[in-house]
Amino acid sequence: MGTIVMPKALMRRRSDDEQLLYASILEVGVYLGLVVLLVTFALSVSGAVAPSVPLPALPGYSPLSVHDYLEATNVEHLHHEHVITGWAWISVIGKGDYLNFLGIVLLAGVTIVCYLGIIPTLARKHDRVYATMAAIEVLVLTLAASGVLAVGH
Repeated sequence: MGTIVMPKALMRRRSDDEQLLYASILEVGVYLGLVVLLVTFALSVSGAVAPSVPLPALPGYSPLSVHDYLEATNVEHLHHEHVITGWAWISVIGKGDYLNFLGIVLLAGVTIVCYLGIIPTLARKHDRVYATMAAIEVLVLTLAASGVLAVGH
């Protein structure tokens, strides 16, 4: 196999301010998300925060589809008016099995924060195209996360 030779122009290229800022925000967000995942998992597994469905009952639900599982656990354990879907998990965040969603939401949302962070830098550089693209990305990701752009059932 031959050696890949990188052009000197690419080797000398330095990262732009917005790339470094994006990477810095991403790094903090990922570490924060992972710490929250670890802490909420430990709280859940240790029993410090009780789950909505007791662990010994879980095997009985394994043959069910997701929809049937959500309906059954709602009727038997949560007793909510509606099945917990979408952002409704926030209403049961005190339950160990839903508390774990916090870290997942942080990890999923860090991209939005990264884009929000670089928009002022792009605007200061008068880079209207990339600033507009970043703003549109924030809008699309936020709408998708909110459920407004949901597709399917």
